[in-house]
Amino acid sequence: MSASDDLFASVPTPKGGTPAPKAAPAAPATPKPKSGNNSPASVPGVKADYTAADIEVLEGLEPVRRRPGMYIGGTDEKALHHLFAEIIDNSMDEAVAGYASWIEVELLPDNVITVTDNGRGIPVDPHPKFPNKSALEVILTTLHAGGKFDSAVYETSGGLHGVGASVVNALSESMVVEVASNKKLYRQSFSRGIPTGALELLGDVHNRRGTKVTFKPDHEIFGKKLRFKPEQLLNMARSKAYLFGGVEIRWSCAPELLEHSPEVPPKATFHFPEGLKDYLAATLGKTNLVTQEIFAGRTEKSAGHGAVEWAVCWFGGDGFFNSYCNTVPTPEGGTHESGLRTALLRGLKNYAELTSNKKGTLITADDVMTSAGALLSVFIREPEFVGQTKDRLATTAATRIVEQAVRDQFDHWLTNAPQQANRLLDWVIDRAEERLRRRKEKDVSRKSAVRKLRLPGKLADCSQNAKGDTELFIVEGDSAGGSAKQARNRTTQAVLPLRGKILNVASASSDKLHANQLLADLVQALGCGTRKNYNDDDLRYDRVIIMTDADVDGAHIASLLLTYFQREMPQLIHNGHLFLAIPPLYRISQGGKTLYARDDMHKDELLDKEFKGKGKIEIGRFKGLGEMRSDQLKDTTMDPKNRTLLKVQIVDMIPGQTKEVVTRLMGNKPEARFEFIQENAEFATDLDI
Repeated sequence: MSASDDLFASVPTPKGGTPAPKAAPAAPATPKPKSGNNSPASVPGVKADYTAADIEVLEGLEPVRRRPGMYIGGTDEKALHHLFAEIIDNSMDEAVAGYASWIEVELLPDNVITVTDNGRGIPVDPHPKFPNKSALEVILTTLHAGGKFDSAVYETSGGLHGVGASVVNALSESMVVEVASNKKLYRQSFSRGIPTGALELLGDVHNRRGTKVTFKPDHEIFGKKLRFKPEQLLNMARSKAYLFGGVEIRWSCAPELLEHSPEVPPKATFHFPEGLKDYLAATLGKTNLVTQEIFAGRTEKSAGHGAVEWAVCWFGGDGFFNSYCNTVPTPEGGTHESGLRTALLRGLKNYAELTSNKKGTLITADDVMTSAGALLSVFIREPEFVGQTKDRLATTAATRIVEQAVRDQFDHWLTNAPQQANRLLDWVIDRAEERLRRRKEKDVSRKSAVRKLRLPGKLADCSQNAKGDTELFIVEGDSAGGSAKQARNRTTQAVLPLRGKILNVASASSDKLHANQLLADLVQALGCGTRKNYNDDDLRYDRVIIMTDADVDGAHIASLLLTYFQREMPQLIHNGHLFLAIPPLYRISQGGKTLYARDDMHKDELLDKEFKGKGKIEIGRFKGLGEMRSDQLKDTTMDPKNRTLLKVQIVDMIPGQTKEVVTRLMGNKPEARFEFIQENAEFATDLDI
């Protein structure tokens, strides 16, 4: 077994329980000014005075380069590909508006991308407010400048904030834009958001129109190693063709970039007249469906309503739901997804009522969608997104628009094919009954465990019924258990005290194992069973935390528990549920400053780095968890904001290696332990004997 080591209680534990990176040492406490002294307290590295000269005014695209995360969500791989999404979305807006019939995407060497369309082209005439600049330059160098604010120009569009193209320009080492309009070709170049020259008239063209954007992301922002992935760009481009059947997407990639992406073609053309239905059919391939056909349809835009297109089917696997608004992916869903879920749920409930199937009252939207593959695309005016990256749709009207568009057609689809409708209804009812059965089993299991273990010094359960983010602390002794019960968060944290050392399962017979009451209580509290009967879905807590004293006896008890879990519940470890708490061994105080050390080495480190200057240093050694006040135990060991957890993992460099080592160290053959000590004695250092 191995456990990743980290620093101590000053490092918070992130959600999920794994330790956070090492925290920097705390800065020395700032002395308070003496009474009557009006000068501010000095803080190292911070100016004492604060004047108007300290107020920065960021102009042009400088805010984007200073804080790119505000505009594209970060500077990682996802953010890099978001640049491409912003540019192709502009071309898609031209296609959806009816002015472009094709879009070309070309990935070139040196991390360069070109996106071309045959739309109207970005305006190049002088801008009324900036007569010395073309509209093209204004759009690419000014935040919140664009044609998407006026629905007379674009009835629906994905770019609404007027920052997409300008943000890409700001974060690009170079960008070249060509516009073919009114039989003339124009070009302007930029670098990091700044024009490198004026708008050029290149000459006359007779068989070309639209916009061509070529850009190279700035390595100063994204680093030199981050590169566009051909397969990801291909999928993004292809999805646009699915989302709007009237557009043709042409893809090309330099052959030398496909060395590690053999499945990506150097050239391809995508055009899908059936839209999302084709998309879903291609995604599922030869997967067996519950119904004979995919439920798909679309509605056109009308006064006060948006256009809606959908495709849904049911199959024997984990479901998925991919949604889009104005061709922009919304991976976090939103109000349009709520409309589709509601329409499908109400349609099935209504059909169950028509066919006198009383079990239809059991189903929920989750039952309908749990094994469904769903694609949804909406086109609405001035949609509201959560954030510039548009991951979630927030337009309230979208729920009503989608539900009204889908509901009637779903009702007709069900009644026109009663055989497949009955099969679908039975399928969803089975999902509902399975959900209710599991809920009942968990409720019974929890009630049973609480009833049997509610004894002095036994399980103090948490109040939250759902497994998510709940924790069981296994502690040694009633004294420590009492402190832990007072320190815990009663909503999500449960405490199970164990009296004394548990049975060493590596050297005990099966009869002793089954007769041991401490282990029986532990199995009952966890509810997941052991060995072949282990079921991770039945585990009642998200994290199981061994919390023992920071001494030799505590380490011995922790070793016995680790041995038990490795032998009886290895899947609990493999699935990342088992952790070790790291309580402090020392409390160090000087004046108003108090820190905790986990061991002697950590104590010496804190004394050397954190406690300097005058003042008596007091060092207290905890004899055990039961000696700590509940507030100390909470702050140092149980509060997720401050504690450190070690995640237990089984790392087998050779198959079966962990099991063999545990048997040698914990088994009933002392000569095997002695042999292990002899083999590894040379690696032991700094033994405190």
